[in-house]
Amino acid sequence: VQLQASGGGLVQAGGSLGLSCAASGRTFRTRNYNMAWFRQAPGKEREFVARVTLSGASTNYADSVKGRFTISRDNAKNTMWLQMSSLKPEDTAVYYCAATTVYSTASDAYDYWGQGTLVTVSS
Repeated sequence: VQLQASGGGLVQAGGSLGLSCAASGRTFRTRNYNMAWFRQAPGKEREFVARVTLSGASTNYADSVKGRFTISRDNAKNTMWLQMSSLKPEDTAVYYCAATTVYSTASDAYDYWGQGTLVTVSS
């Protein structure tokens, strides 16, 4: 099982960026997992960003990104996305996608992790 996060890069403050997380593996199907994005800034602990339920019907966001980020998924494509807008320098971090069979914002509840993609927001 592999989660591949991509789409990171350098963007100016106020700009937008989209991340994607593609799942691979013969038996891994995203429709069986709640999925989420986490991020880890330099010198800080990993923090929850957003999560989406199995079907995509329900989402939750950290207060710091609410109204600016949108999480979505397409189980037919085994893929999840994070659309980020109105980016701020404090959004600079390595962003990780993750999957779990439970519905949680705690990172230790997640069983599968992508390798991370770096987002840098310049002021």
